[in-house]
Amino acid sequence: MTCTEIITFLLNILFCIPSAASMTKFDYWWIRGFDFPRVQISILISANIVLAVFVYDFHSAWNFIILALLFFALVYQLVQIFPYTLLAPKQVMAYGGSDNRDNISILVSNVLTSNRDYDKLVSLTHVRNPDILLTLESDKNWEDALAPLEAEYVYSVKAPLDNLYGMHLYSRLPLENMEVRYLVKDDIPSIHGEVMLPNGKKASIHCLHPRPPSPGESKTSTNRDAELLLVGREIEEEDELVLVFGDLNDVAWSRTTRLFQKMSGLLDPRRGRGLFNTYNAEYWLLRWPLDHVFHSKDFTLIELAREKNIGSDHFPMYTRLNYSPRAKWKQEGPKASGEEEHWAREKIKKAGPKEGKL
Repeated sequence: MTCTEIITFLLNILFCIPSAASMTKFDYWWIRGFDFPRVQISILISANIVLAVFVYDFHSAWNFIILALLFFALVYQLVQIFPYTLLAPKQVMAYGGSDNRDNISILVSNVLTSNRDYDKLVSLTHVRNPDILLTLESDKNWEDALAPLEAEYVYSVKAPLDNLYGMHLYSRLPLENMEVRYLVKDDIPSIHGEVMLPNGKKASIHCLHPRPPSPGESKTSTNRDAELLLVGREIEEEDELVLVFGDLNDVAWSRTTRLFQKMSGLLDPRRGRGLFNTYNAEYWLLRWPLDHVFHSKDFTLIELAREKNIGSDHFPMYTRLNYSPRAKWKQEGPKASGEEEHWAREKIKKAGPKEGKL
């Protein structure tokens, strides 16, 4: 083999690793980290395939084997991404009516604790006028800066923290039975309760921001996964309208998020509409969807939009839904298999949650 062929071969092997690692259930941060940049990995694998075609003479069986592995790795990545492209079927129906009485709008924004561009979020809130505003990474400084909004958002739940996991919930609509819970860790809050829709119906809401798997945060994804799956299990036992939103520190196509959807039966309005990458706002080459809104089958979609940068490393996410009771019989939610349920139980047990059922 020539020097060029050796370098190409090593590169080809290197870019097969992310797909192989992603297929496993190991929860080490460096393995689960490959779940995030699937689009970027797909582009790099495609470049490797082109490089291999031009460099190899295909006189050796190894040339064909490595090319086949690259194709397999690329197909695997594309299969994970495909449901979130415009070519895929829409999981949530579009609302075609004009009655606003059954609508609810949500603005989710990870503000970045160190960000001091408070006015940008306040201005966006005035422009978008959401029924519910959820801020993440918000500390006491952010709480004070957003205080003027409380003239319009008279219902609120506040959990200001300086550890990047504070959160604030503001609502025009009545909130009931609200509580701040610490499902897995003492310093990672989540907000749960009920919101009353304009038509008088109540919807269960769950606001989440679990800790991600990364060198500076957590060596494994266990705690993040357990928090999502605990909430998914609670929702599985409910028979009511449900909204789950926040920065899940996980991408839509990961094994855990997909299992959360299956356990809860909730729908993802992005499916068939695009990726809606919300992180990282600072580097356009390294972006993926971390901020989410999931909902029960009783809702249809009016609008889904990624908003302009407010000085954070996340873009805010705006979602407007319509309560459509008949949609429940037309929209099909995903379901977990027995094996997946078992994996979820083991994952939750491994985390040793403070709250929730095993």
